This record gives sequence, C-alpha cells and structure tokens, in this order.
Amino acid sequence: MSTTTAEVGLRERKKAATRQALHEAAVRLAIAHGADKITVEAVADEAGVSRRTFSNYFASKEEALLYGDHQRITVLVGMVAARPAGEGPWQALTEAARQFYRQVGERDPAWVAQTRMLRSRPALLAQQLNTFAAVERELAAAVAARTDQPDPSGVRARLAAATFMASLRVAVHVWLDAPAETSLPDLVDRALTEAGRGFA
Repeated sequence: MSTTTAEVGLRERKKAATRQALHEAAVRLAIAHGADKITVEAVADEAGVSRRTFSNYFASKEEALLYGDHQRITVLVGMVAARPAGEGPWQALTEAARQFYRQVGERDPAWVAQTRMLRSRPALLAQQLNTFAAVERELAAAVAARTDQPDPSGVRARLAAATFMASLRVAVHVWLDAPAETSLPDLVDRALTEAGRGFA
C-alpha cells in the first residue's frame, strides 16, 4: 500500500469517526434534554469540535440525530443486495429484514430511545422520511434487478420498495406501543408476510 493510499484511508477513518461522534453527541443530548432544546453549538461542544466542523458533516441537528437511521438502513440495503441471486424480490427483502432485525432490532437501546423520541417530533419525522425516500430508490433498483417481469416504468419495483419500508415502520411502531407482547423480529415477519401477498 502506498503512503498516499494509507493517508487517504486514515483521513476517511477520521472523518467517519468525527461524523459518528457528532451523531452520538446529538442523540445523548436529545435524550437527556429533548430534541427541541438542543442546538448545533451544544452538539459540537459535546463532541469536542467546532461549529464549523459540525457544518462540514451535517446540515442541521436533525440530520445529525438521524444519521444512525441512515447507517442502519444502509446496512439493510447491503443485506438485500447480498441475498442469493435466485431469490425473488420480495423474498430477498423479507429475508434481509429478518436477518437485520435479529442482529440489530431491539438490542440497540439508543435506537429504541431515538425511535420513541421521533414519534413526537414532526421536524425529525420529516427528516427521517427524506432519508427513507432515498433508500426506497436504492431498494427499488435492487428489486428491479431481481425481477423477470416487465416493468418498464418501474412502478412495481418502486411500489414493492415503498411497501417494504412502510411495513417495517408499522411493525416498529406496533412494537413500541406494546414491546412486552411480542418480539420486534416476529412483528416484522408478520407485517412483511401480510404486505407481501401481492409481491410474492
């Protein structure tokens, strides 16, 4: 490995660490004081960086708060892409979701606290929808690559991706309302089974 390549790799790792530190600082402050009461300056101070550094990574405190969602959904998209080529689109989506929620899901206390907080914060929900909209486009492309059915306009692929994401949101919210009644992976499985009847 050349010195230049090593230096680039180190810079990228430092950038990733700073972005993660800002996200974690935002989540800590939001859980402790409420998302409406934190400021960009407070997040930057908590992470030990300048306000200018914060702006290099995030456009707003909402974006910093929801960076974890972006990371988790990116992992999920990767799991979909890694499914065996012979699986149909909805099966690949479902199996990836099962794997994802077994590995992450309710075991991440910060994610649970953040998701509860989101439900009462319209500004955060709007930012989350923007994040999910970008992911739906990636998922639609993955679905389209797995289907042999004619779909020239991409409607079926986009509908499958949107239905998949909506099913995950419904399962998560039902679980948050009554977490003791059933496990999150079981609810995700049930929601995807119900929603996927038209895509099987």
